Amino acid sequence: MELLEPLMLVGTGSDVGKSILAAAFCRIFRQDGYQPAPFKAQNMALNSYATPEGLEIGRAQAVQAEAAGIPCHTDMNPLLLKPQSDHTSQVVLNGRPVGNRSAYDYFRKEGREELRKEVCAAYDRLAARYNPIVLEGAGSISEINLRDSDLVNLPMALHAGAKVVLVGDIDRGGVFASVYGSLMLLRPHERACIKGILINKFRGDLRLFESGVKMLEELCGVPVLGVVPYYKDIYIEEEDSVALATKSMQATKGKVNIAVVMLRHLSNFTDFNVLERDPRVHLFYTNNTEEIAKADIILLPGSKSTLDDLYELRRNGVAQAIIRAHRDGVTVMGICGGYQMMGQEVLDPDHVEGDIDRLPGLGLLPTTTRMTGAKVTRQVRFALNNEVTAGDCNLSGYEIHMGTTVPVDGAAYTPLNRLEDGQEEGCLVDRTCMGTYIHGILDNAAFIDYLLEPFAGKVKERSTFDYQAFKEQQYDKLADHVRAHVNLPLVYQILKQHD
Repeated sequence: MELLEPLMLVGTGSDVGKSILAAAFCRIFRQDGYQPAPFKAQNMALNSYATPEGLEIGRAQAVQAEAAGIPCHTDMNPLLLKPQSDHTSQVVLNGRPVGNRSAYDYFRKEGREELRKEVCAAYDRLAARYNPIVLEGAGSISEINLRDSDLVNLPMALHAGAKVVLVGDIDRGGVFASVYGSLMLLRPHERACIKGILINKFRGDLRLFESGVKMLEELCGVPVLGVVPYYKDIYIEEEDSVALATKSMQATKGKVNIAVVMLRHLSNFTDFNVLERDPRVHLFYTNNTEEIAKADIILLPGSKSTLDDLYELRRNGVAQAIIRAHRDGVTVMGICGGYQMMGQEVLDPDHVEGDIDRLPGLGLLPTTTRMTGAKVTRQVRFALNNEVTAGDCNLSGYEIHMGTTVPVDGAAYTPLNRLEDGQEEGCLVDRTCMGTYIHGILDNAAFIDYLLEPFAGKVKERSTFDYQAFKEQQYDKLADHVRAHVNLPLVYQILKQHD
C-alpha cells in the first residue's frame, strides 16, 4: 500500500470526540487495506490497560488498537498520568510507574526535554512498523500558557510531520468561536499544520449547517472535512467515567439487577461495559444505600485509592449497606481494589497510597491486603477453579494493581480462579461472595454465565452474550457512520501530499 502521511486529530477542547474519531479512522484505514496504529504521546486517565508484555497504557489507545486489529503496545501511549488527587498523579513512562508528581512540578520546563525525547522515540518506533499512524492530541490545542511544555499536541505533530485535523464539538455550542479562536491563537508555523476541520456531535438536519460550513472555510482558510452527527446506537468504550452518573437508575423487573458501587476514585469502569449490553442484566451505578439494597448482585469496582475509597464507604453508610445486603442474600463481588476492600483489613504501613496506615475491610472475605510499592501489570489466561468449568485456561483478562492479598491465618480459603501457570487467584467463599484481581473477567461469557446462573429463574432472556463479536460489530458501525459524513477522498488526498 502507498505510504500515507500520519493523521493527527486535535481538539478545540476536551471531550470533543477525538478518541472515538481516532478509533474510527483506525478502523477505516484497516478496512481500506492499510496497517494503521494509534498514538497519543500523553494521556491522563484512570482507565488503563495491560499490554501483552505486561506494561500499562491508557485504555483509549488499547481500544483504538483493537479497532485497528493489532495488539496494543506502550509505544502507542508512552506517557500516562493517573490522577491520585486533585493535585497529584502517578506518572507511567513506557508502561512502568516512575513516581508521583504534582501538576505544578510536572508542567515545569525542567525535565520536559527528557520526556519529549521518550515520547518522540516511541512515535518513531511505531511509525517504522505501521502505516499510517493516527495521532490524538489532548484537551485544547490553544492552551498558550502551557505551550512551551506541551508534549502531546502541535509539538508532536511537528515532530511526526502529521497532517492535523481540528475537531470541534457543535453540541456544546460556540463552535465558530472555538474553531476560529483555536486557530488564531496558534503561531504561524503551527497554523500551517492544520489541513482540515471536523465538526462533531451535530444534532438535527445537516442541511441547516451547509452555510456554516462555508463560513468556517472562509474564516479559517482550511476545508471542513465533514460534519459528523451525534449517535446513540453505536457503543464504543469511553475514555472517561464522566457519563457514569447518568447511568444511575432504579432496579428493573424481569432482569438480574446489578449495582456497581460508585467510588470517588473508580478506575477501569470498562470492566462493566459488557453487562450494559447483556440482555439478561439491568446495570446501574450508585452509592445510594436504598438502591444498593434492591440489587441482586453488588459489584465493588477497582480504585486508584483503595484506602481513601474504603474510608468514604464507611463514612457514608454504603459499607454497612453492602454488608446488610449480603446478609439478606445479595451476591457481592469485588474486582481489584473492590476485592481488597472486601477482606478483613487493608494495610498501608509504608504509606504507598497516602496517610492512612490501616482500615478494617468489609469482612466478607477471609483475606488481608498489604499495599506495596511494586505494581503488578500483566495479561493473564485462567480457568474458574471449580469442578464444573475446570480445564484449559481459555478465559482471559489483565491485572493492574498495587498490593498483595493473602488469606488470614487459619482461614479456609478457596481460590476463585486458576491461572495458566498454575497459580491460584482470587477468593471464593460461596456463589454469593467472591473477589478477584482480574480486570476484564466479565468480558468472558463463561464467567458471566457462572455469575448469573443462580438467578436463572428470574431472567426471561437466556442466551449468552458474545461481547467480543459485539465490539467488532460496533467498530464497523462507527467506521460506516464516519465514512458517510466525512469527505474521505479529500482526507486521502491530504495524507498523500508528501511535503
